[in-house]
Amino acid sequence: MTIEDLGYNETLQAFRTEQNLDSFEVGRVILEHKERYVVKTQEEEFEAELIGNLRFSAESRYDFPAVGDWVAFSEYDEGKALIHKVYPRHSIIERKAVGKSGQIQIIATNIDFGLIVQAVDRDFNLNRLERYLTICNASKVTPLIVLSKIDLINELELDAIKNQIHQRISDIPIITVSNQTTGYAELETLIKKGKTYCLLGSSGVGKSTLLNNLSGKEQMKTGEISSSVNKGKHITSHRELIVLDSGGILVDNPGMREVGIADTTTGLEMTFETIMEFSQNCRFKDCSHIHEKGCAVIEAVENGEIDEGAYTNFQKMEKEKMHFESDALERKKKDKDLGKMIKNFQKQRKKSKY
Repeated sequence: MTIEDLGYNETLQAFRTEQNLDSFEVGRVILEHKERYVVKTQEEEFEAELIGNLRFSAESRYDFPAVGDWVAFSEYDEGKALIHKVYPRHSIIERKAVGKSGQIQIIATNIDFGLIVQAVDRDFNLNRLERYLTICNASKVTPLIVLSKIDLINELELDAIKNQIHQRISDIPIITVSNQTTGYAELETLIKKGKTYCLLGSSGVGKSTLLNNLSGKEQMKTGEISSSVNKGKHITSHRELIVLDSGGILVDNPGMREVGIADTTTGLEMTFETIMEFSQNCRFKDCSHIHEKGCAVIEAVENGEIDEGAYTNFQKMEKEKMHFESDALERKKKDKDLGKMIKNFQKQRKKSKY
């Protein structure tokens, strides 16, 4: 294996030279758990942690490494390392953090393609599919739709699902796979050497089975399918980056029960391109597309030119985005006020010493 097989390129090398990082080793984060990391090079893997300065100077989640990141590190003991710097990212897949107002959760970084996996038996949900597309579009990640467990439904049912997707989503490749081996040859032709792919989907949709079939080995254990819910018992508990024999790089991650929308204006515009096109003809520039007279979007929905389900889903995600932005601003203000309070306390304490 070479460092290029892990996704290293000329842009990263240029940054390494410009920042005088040649004295440090370079590797990619393949596993993250509670600020502990596993960093992989072309030759070995290291258990790593951040140097104190990097940890204490961090202002937000973006300043900490995530699975997919390239880092400059130094080995201090056999198999042990310290991370000194995180290289710039060309993409970040993120969502609204569950249960944390105004905060984001980084799913993975430096991703080229998002494999959006949905099981066709019971998990299939067009609204959720559009959410994953929005996250990919906002992250500048190319989406691919993978419909899994096609052996659990008949051909007519599968065609009906494909037609539902085509009515609301266009120009996104759709690959169908079974629990066994059907469809994987087609998927493998889309996986390119040195490119990184992230599996996105709910628990039990078959992401681990997909990973095992693509790698040709059991990377993740999968339980038997439950007869009551048709879902695998295995649930991936962490994110992990795996290099396939074919040369592609795959990030597996836990199933997401919630796909919260963060500040993704660009993502929404790309996912709901038809709605955006009609909005250009609205009477008012700040039209909310809900109740205004002369709203071209509402008129297009009434005329059947915009799918009503897509319009409803767009409105819901737009409101979530607005709430997230408001919460994020409020949180930023609180953090700023706290910073001032700590600073003033330190000044007063310093004065009291003299």
